[in-house]
Amino acid sequence: MTFPSLKTLSLSLMAGAAALSLSTIAEARGPGGKGGERPAFEEIDANGDGGVTIEEIRAHAEARAAERFAAADTNGDGGLSPEEIAAAAQGRADDRAERRFDRMDANDDGLITQDELQARGEAREGGDGDGKRDGHGRRGGGRGGMERMFERADADSNGSLSAEEWAEMGQGRGRR
Repeated sequence: MTFPSLKTLSLSLMAGAAALSLSTIAEARGPGGKGGERPAFEEIDANGDGGVTIEEIRAHAEARAAERFAAADTNGDGGLSPEEIAAAAQGRADDRAERRFDRMDANDDGLITQDELQARGEAREGGDGDGKRDGHGRRGGGRGGMERMFERADADSNGSLSAEEWAEMGQGRGRR
């Protein structure tokens, strides 16, 4: 039996932990977008003042990352083994593939036809934004994405999102 080097193991663990925490941001993109179910406005508005600040979004993201870490740590030892990271990643990949399939299967027949693939491609080309990708193949991703998303959604630039701005952001209209 061969064991990975300490360097390989450390890098794997760091990559897994990063993936678990960064996926929280992606999850907030909402229905029809990438990621899972977007949290309710009231869930993010921790102090109940009717506005969501970037600090409240960060706190929620950190709490979700901690929840995901605990869920991935199946043996409860406070650390993630390569097997636990692989299992968590596979579960998320399976969920993502199922959501993608559901979006592409326009007639809900359980099959994706060439026409459905072509229609999806055409919709993406004519969709929002200029279609340009950053150096990592992402559209509008990269460093500072959460802040950019927040600034776009904060229509009145008061540093807080109202319930209306939050809803607009979920519908992809939080762009200035």
